[in-house]
Amino acid sequence: MSARAFRLPAALARPGAPALMPRPRLWMGLVLLAGFALSVAVAEAQQAAAGRPGALAVLRQWTPFILQGFALNLGMSFLAMAIATVLGLGLGLMQIARSPVLRLPAKFVTHLFRNSPWLVILFAVMYLTPFQMRLPQLGLVMIPDWVKATAAFSLPVMANISEILRGAVNSIPKGQWESAESLAFTRGQTLREIILPQCIKRMIPAWMNWYALLALATPMASILGVHEAVGNAQAAMEAAGSRPEFLGPFYLFLMGLFFVYIYPISLLTRRLERRYAVTL
Repeated sequence: MSARAFRLPAALARPGAPALMPRPRLWMGLVLLAGFALSVAVAEAQQAAAGRPGALAVLRQWTPFILQGFALNLGMSFLAMAIATVLGLGLGLMQIARSPVLRLPAKFVTHLFRNSPWLVILFAVMYLTPFQMRLPQLGLVMIPDWVKATAAFSLPVMANISEILRGAVNSIPKGQWESAESLAFTRGQTLREIILPQCIKRMIPAWMNWYALLALATPMASILGVHEAVGNAQAAMEAAGSRPEFLGPFYLFLMGLFFVYIYPISLLTRRLERRYAVTL
């Protein structure tokens, strides 16, 4: 029997579930653009008075270098989210297991990483992981800092995805479990064929929300020397003379990059929240 037979009638589902992300507004981007233009104007005036190249010219010169670092931000976010999704789903299934041998350790790991600061996890992974490993047939292999940072970012997201799965499974009415049991479905068959297919739609908005948060967290890797967008922007400002008037244009440019990338994700997340919201 398919999952369709166990779905609630449309009359029993009503919208109104709380949103996971604040509603994005376009005026935020306009304010950011106005701030960038103002900071560039101020910096240009200061540089013109001193007879030096303007902030806009310096920023234009170093933009490819900053975008190269931004590509690393995106790469880390993609890889960390993939790792977190695979591990989080497995951890979530362990959380709903009947055996306490599986359930209790999974709950401990989930709550440990959900309630730990991301920066602390990042420092712990960066400094407790060796800089090189000896692998069979490959010899001594160096572990880049961005790989360790990616692993660190995946841990708290993994814990939250585990909790999302647990909550999605628990949100399914108990009557569906009972109906499946009356039809001689095993617990594994009930999960695989009835419960989990319904959970996917409920999990997608929260999953996208955590991806957005993960992407916004990747600049923290610059603290430990990873050459992503923020690290490259700092290196560019130092190469250009470390003048204070460059701070506004460069950092507002970075904010604009992340805003342009995250804003469409936020809009899509809100749309999916409204589409898949179900309140019993």
